[in-house]
Amino acid sequence: MSPQDSRSIVTLCLMAAFVDGQKHDREREEVRRIAESLAQAAGDIHLPTLYQDVLMKRQTLASVAASLQDDGARHLAYEMAVCVCDADGSQSEPERAFLRELREALKLSSSEAQAFDEAADAVAQAPLTAPVPPLAAAAAAGAVVPVAPEIAPEVPAAPVAAGPTVDAAALDKQILNASIMNGALELLPESLSTLAIIPLQMRLVYGIGKAHGYELDSGHIKDFLATVGVGLTSQYLEQAGRKLIGGLLGKVGGGLLRGVGKQAVSSGMSFATTYALGHVAKRYYGSGRQLSTQMLKDSFAGVVQQGEQLQTRYLPQIQEQARSLDTAKVLAMVRGR
Repeated sequence: MSPQDSRSIVTLCLMAAFVDGQKHDREREEVRRIAESLAQAAGDIHLPTLYQDVLMKRQTLASVAASLQDDGARHLAYEMAVCVCDADGSQSEPERAFLRELREALKLSSSEAQAFDEAADAVAQAPLTAPVPPLAAAAAAGAVVPVAPEIAPEVPAAPVAAGPTVDAAALDKQILNASIMNGALELLPESLSTLAIIPLQMRLVYGIGKAHGYELDSGHIKDFLATVGVGLTSQYLEQAGRKLIGGLLGKVGGGLLRGVGKQAVSSGMSFATTYALGHVAKRYYGSGRQLSTQMLKDSFAGVVQQGEQLQTRYLPQIQEQARSLDTAKVLAMVRGR
C-alpha cells in the first residue's frame, strides 16, 4: 500500500471518529495523543497534521475517497471506517449517513458492503453474558498464572457488606486468558479482529463484576473503561493505526505470519490493556466499588506497565493462539458460540 493510500485511509478514519459530533473532550484528547504517538512510526504520514485537517474540515470526504485508486485500499478504507463507527457499540444517524456517503464516494456496491456491515454489527453488539473464550489447548499448555499485581490501597471507607464468595485464582486465570486472546487478536490482519478486542474486554469486566455480585450493563462498563482511561473509538484507532502503518492490516495469509514476527509494530498493547482492566476491575468490584476516580486511573496505569512486562513472557502463547484463529472463529467467539 502506498503512503498516499495509507494517508487517505487514516484521514477517513479520523473523519469517521468525529462525524457524530458527540465525542467527549477526553476522547478527542486521546485521538490527538494517538496521532502524536504514531507520528514517528508513520514516516511520510504526518498524523498530527491530518488530525488538525479533519478537525478544521480542510478535507472533504469526496476528495479523500477519490485519492484511493486501488480496489483493496478502497475496501480497507470502508471496513476501517465502519469499525471506527461501531467501536462504541452502536452507530448514530450521522455515522450511518457518513458511511452511506463513503460507500458512494468509494464506488462500492451495497451488496459488497452489506456482508461486512452485518459482521461488524455482530461484533460491536456482542452479548456481555457469553463466557470469556478459552484458550486453544496448544496455547494454554504450560501457561502459569502470574501472581496478581499489587495495587495501591484505597482510602479507608465504610465496611463493605459481605458479598458472594469469589475464587480469586480463577479470576486471575480468566484475566490472563483474556489478555492472551486479545494479544492474539492484535496480531491478526483483519479489521474485524481488531474490533473484537473491545467487546471481549467489556465481557471480561462484566464477568468480574458478576463474580462479585454486580449485574452490570454495557453503559456502566463503558463508563468504567472511560474512567480508567480506555476510550473505545480511540483504542480501535490506535490498534488499527499501528497495523496499517506497519503494513499488516488487511493482509491475509502471509500477513498473519509477518504479524506474528513483527510484534514490535503493535507493542502488545492489547495484552497489557486487557490485563490491567481485569485486575483493576477485580479490585474495584471486590472493594464494593470504593475506589475513587483518581485511584482507578493510577492503579490502571501501574498495572498496564506490569502487563507490558508480562507480555514478553506470554508471547509464545499469544503467537500460538493467533495461528489458531480466523475471521469465522473470531465471529463465533464474540457471539458466544
